[in-house]
Amino acid sequence: MSNTKDSQNPNFITLEEAAEMKEGTRVTFIPGMQALYAEALKNICFVKGVSLIRALHPLMGINKQTGEDRQAKLYELTSQSSLPTMFHDDERPRNVWIEQLSLAERIGSENSPKLIPSNLQDRIDMFGLCAVILGEDGLVWNIRILSDNPLARKYGYSEEASSKAIDKIVEIIKMIDARLDAQAKLDSPYLVGKSLSAIDIYWATMVMSTLPTPPEIMPRTEQNQGMIMWFENNSKIPSIENVLSKKIQEHQHYILKTYCETPAILGGDPL
Repeated sequence: MSNTKDSQNPNFITLEEAAEMKEGTRVTFIPGMQALYAEALKNICFVKGVSLIRALHPLMGINKQTGEDRQAKLYELTSQSSLPTMFHDDERPRNVWIEQLSLAERIGSENSPKLIPSNLQDRIDMFGLCAVILGEDGLVWNIRILSDNPLARKYGYSEEASSKAIDKIVEIIKMIDARLDAQAKLDSPYLVGKSLSAIDIYWATMVMSTLPTPPEIMPRTEQNQGMIMWFENNSKIPSIENVLSKKIQEHQHYILKTYCETPAILGGDPL
């Protein structure tokens, strides 16, 4: 599902090359890192049978040699700097998860699972759950502001916001747990309806931030070992640890192992 030199060492083209191409689907990644939104989009595209060309996403900060903002070109191309950016053919770039999902659904294989439900109520439920996980003040947003750092400040870190973040994270995890209970009573292993939808993939990926996955799902690299440690620390916060039920882990492993590319292919430098 990607342009590769071999199965564990994918090629990465430059951002400029990705922007200049007129054909193909290009997504920006940081080699060796399972940045959550990029990893989720990669999983969505894998399920949809969309072949990806990986492009290098510029890191935050200033280039010490040139004194220039490393993300200046990205901002010039897309008017934002978040990861990932998705290019397809000669269409405009997509940077927001809901637009990326809609694009993947449109260009995916005819035989791939439909990730946006046709049933209107199921679609409402799916997008509502996605917003709680992926949107502003959602799961990932609050995980990012647990501590003060450059990324947290980008997402509005303050002592007051951070002090409320854990309770919001716990509330979301408990809501998903209750949802899995309700679905199990309907003999469904999925979060919405009777079949796989985008929320299953997004949740299984994003909950890595509080429920780290084993190496057979998420390989360890020199680049991601700090992130893995951060995820593990999140999972040990008592109030979060108390609500991470076995059924949440079972759902995560089922979705990732059954539908996604595991072990994940990250590039970078394996440990």
